[in-house]
Amino acid sequence: MAQMKFMCDAERCIECNGCVTACKNANDVEWGIQRRRVVTLNDGEPTEVSISVACMHCDDAPCMAVCPTDCFYKTDDGIVLHDKDLCIGCGYCLYACPFGAPQFPKQNAFGERGKMDKCTFCAGGPADSKEEEYEKYGANRIAEGKLPLCAEMCSTKALLAGDAQTVADIFRQRVVQRGHEDGAWSEVNRQGPDTAAARMDNLAYDATRQG
Repeated sequence: MAQMKFMCDAERCIECNGCVTACKNANDVEWGIQRRRVVTLNDGEPTEVSISVACMHCDDAPCMAVCPTDCFYKTDDGIVLHDKDLCIGCGYCLYACPFGAPQFPKQNAFGERGKMDKCTFCAGGPADSKEEEYEKYGANRIAEGKLPLCAEMCSTKALLAGDAQTVADIFRQRVVQRGHEDGAWSEVNRQGPDTAAARMDNLAYDATRQG
């Protein structure tokens, strides 16, 4: 069974926020909720770097460990989802998450924050119907055999999503190829094994979709 993961290649992220917009469009979340965001360090400096951040669907998710109502659960393919009917809005998951993924519609005290919302890897959540699922959790693209829209829409292929091993292999090839003159962006002036590696990189999404 594939274990689904995100990975953002900081060398390719151009801070366009296309992933943020795609997430909003796919899931139609309420005002004030932002499941994905782009974080930029050393803005305006030569060392500036950006990365797209959301729930990373951790193997040992700290949000699951601290939730007093056990509203979190993990699917067979490693996606961490939650049951909004069980959430009491305590905010413990927000304090425990190193990525700041859990979002709340209100900034009130314990139990008054509203139902927690976060990235679902576009895998929906527990509901009695597709309509209810979309209203509570957004799109379920995984059930349709698709990847999260944020990764699909990334113009530079910085944000990868799919089977963890496939994503890791793609990134590993990129690291190796960055020693080449074109920085792993094309197949120009390449022969033999390097051409095959470049083709794997350029078809990154096709590979992850098969994972």
